[in-house]
Amino acid sequence: MRLLAAAHEKCYNAPMEGYRYTTAIPVRFRDIDGMGHVNNAVYLTYFEAARIPYYLLLRGRPGAPRADMIVAEITCTYRSPAVYPETLLVGVRVEEIRARSFVMSYRIEEEKTGRLVATGRSVQVSYDYQARASMPVPPEFIAAAEAYEGRPLWRNNEQ
Repeated sequence: MRLLAAAHEKCYNAPMEGYRYTTAIPVRFRDIDGMGHVNNAVYLTYFEAARIPYYLLLRGRPGAPRADMIVAEITCTYRSPAVYPETLLVGVRVEEIRARSFVMSYRIEEEKTGRLVATGRSVQVSYDYQARASMPVPPEFIAAAEAYEGRPLWRNNEQ
């Protein structure tokens, strides 16, 4: 847990209600589409930019190159356009852990005003890349996620 606390201090950027883990992402000119706002597909990359370091933090491997999960489903709800050169805060948290998968939620706000830009949800499957098969969510991940988020996340079911 000391590693988790130390890594959290290094990765944590700014508070966001309901999200302990956030990361700041400046909107790049290349993110903008012909309509002058961030292209819809880029938001999934913003989610990923928060999801991977958060997941590796919970796994006790900040900066590790590989993860043992795979995204099975992802959604994004757009609330307001983001434009260059805004900076966005992306919050991510584990919502629920199942036997072989876990659900994460996302929130993107404009940094200066707190304007809600987008929300999202993803389902990750715990995955053994060598065996090319799903596997049970590791107990140490469950414990770390519950400790970090400060609430029970485990749902004892077979999904």
